[in-house]
Amino acid sequence: MTNLEESLRRELLRTNRSGAYSCSTIVDCNTRKYHGLLVVPVPELDDDNHVLLSSLDVTVVQHGAEFNLGLHKYQGNNYSPKGHKYIREFDCDKVPTTLYRVGGVLLKKEVVFQHYEDRILIRYTLVDAHSATTLRFRPFLAFRSVRQFTHENSTASREYNIIENGVKTCMYAGYPELYMQFSKKNEFIFQPDWYRGVEYPKEQERGYASNEDLYVPGYFEMPIKKGESVVFSASTSSIRVSGLKTLFEKEVEERAPRDNFFHCLVNAAHQFHKHEKNDDRYLLSGYPWFRSRARDTFVSLPGLTLAIDEQDYFELVMKTAAKGLREFMADKPLTVHISEIEQPDVPLWAVWAIQQYAKSAGNEKCISNYGDLLREIMEYIIDGGHPNLRLDENGLLYTNGRDRAVTWMNSTANGRPVVPRTGYIVEFNALWYNALMFCSAIEKERGNEELASKLESVAEQTKVSFVDTFLNEYGYLLDYVDGDMMDWSVRPNMIFAVAFDYSPLTQDQKKGVLDVCTRELLTPKGLRSLSPKSGGYNPMYVGPQTQRDYAYHQGTAWPWLGGFYMEACLKLYKRTRLHFIERQMVGYEDEMNYHALGTISELFDGNPPFHGRGGMSFAMNVAEVLRTLKLLEKYTYQK
Repeated sequence: MTNLEESLRRELLRTNRSGAYSCSTIVDCNTRKYHGLLVVPVPELDDDNHVLLSSLDVTVVQHGAEFNLGLHKYQGNNYSPKGHKYIREFDCDKVPTTLYRVGGVLLKKEVVFQHYEDRILIRYTLVDAHSATTLRFRPFLAFRSVRQFTHENSTASREYNIIENGVKTCMYAGYPELYMQFSKKNEFIFQPDWYRGVEYPKEQERGYASNEDLYVPGYFEMPIKKGESVVFSASTSSIRVSGLKTLFEKEVEERAPRDNFFHCLVNAAHQFHKHEKNDDRYLLSGYPWFRSRARDTFVSLPGLTLAIDEQDYFELVMKTAAKGLREFMADKPLTVHISEIEQPDVPLWAVWAIQQYAKSAGNEKCISNYGDLLREIMEYIIDGGHPNLRLDENGLLYTNGRDRAVTWMNSTANGRPVVPRTGYIVEFNALWYNALMFCSAIEKERGNEELASKLESVAEQTKVSFVDTFLNEYGYLLDYVDGDMMDWSVRPNMIFAVAFDYSPLTQDQKKGVLDVCTRELLTPKGLRSLSPKSGGYNPMYVGPQTQRDYAYHQGTAWPWLGGFYMEACLKLYKRTRLHFIERQMVGYEDEMNYHALGTISELFDGNPPFHGRGGMSFAMNVAEVLRTLKLLEKYTYQK
């Protein structure tokens, strides 16, 4: 904790399952513009999250001497006031808990984010003190979008109102008021000032502007006795302060422990939940800058719900997502907050997600809940309803991706896709064959023989064309084919044709594809997005935005792809690959103590030491690791 080289790269994320979050490093020094103690959506302004309360510095005062436990980075690599040097212990098994020692004073700080409320709660306990002690709390306010910075200005309102054991204030029109309250009476000293030149090194790394000024309206002060606890609340609504201590205890009780690998992942899975006031349920694609995206939702849904025996949440999310899908297929305005639902592979991933539900809940329940939706999706595709998905006579799906990125490899530079995957795309058609076979089996069970036969007939055509089109003489699959244009790059998208329940490939063909993936793409952090032997290999996701755009899918490693790789291994080699896959999982277990604690980063460098990059927590990665753990369990206990 006292070594900033180590502690500043470790982040801690807390969410409230309603879209708001609290995030910083484990020493409470903000290193991203996305960091903040209270970061909330303000739908009246835009679709972004907004940092209201950036941080809260606590100062221990004894015998007139002040010891500030805060930590901020300023320009010129200056850190002040260096409160990290007082940290003696840190633990986040249940809730993040920091123990500070200042001379004879031992102060414990515990933090929770209240579920479904935009309220951060911090409990300070004076564990030990040998003389009279005063605590002083100085709030740093931002009132800005996570994508912008705030700077000293004359527009910011300095007005505040005294409320029960605290104050409320609002810096700019259109923002909600920020209520800061304590469980104990205190004195608020109005001492407005701007702290200038606060610097965020993570933004510097990413080639962005990285400086801002934060407004401090003053400070709260109160005496505290040995053994006494004080709870601080920051929220967009007021609270009865007499209930703060009870509320804190209740929130702690509801927290799942993060005492092992599996529990960390379950906790991370729950952080992607988003519950809107109209009762719609979503999965956020990640933190800190992601919203709910359609493809990510369907890819991650089985792992984040079914793999941890939360079938009910699968159904709630699918209810919202199905509404969005039907609105899109009927060419109606969307009433759900899911982006990129127009991407051509989205309905295919929806079928795959429902297929996983059928394996978990049984075909009967699957048909009851989603039988009609499956039929609607398949008829929509076959009838040519999608504006960018055409079923050709050879049974393959054709997509135009020359001018606009249409697959998960969606990075763009100068308005053009970095990887312009177009025509017959390998995973689209692997998904398509799998969907045809699965839906055919479902329609048979529903007694709809005519549709089942039609789907089977298309599938037979697809199977032959898939092998003819994608399989090359070197034993792996072309990434996409558009007329005479073939992409011979060795990419991970071929793994889906091996991992899915229904594959157009023979056993020997599957083994050939898996062998190439193992030799050229496998890392301890998933599959590389491009083989080192292919042209344009760029494994390090660092530098300014354009540089990172060109590296995003050109060699970086993705854990969610590793999930499908491991599923393919188990399907082909059964129990003989169990130990190999268990060793692969160790690479993810190590991640629980790096980057964002207890979760998995968006992507990793494709070369050693495989540093985590991008977003601090990514839904598809957490989902596929959880699904792999479930598959391991299944194959371990299989007779």
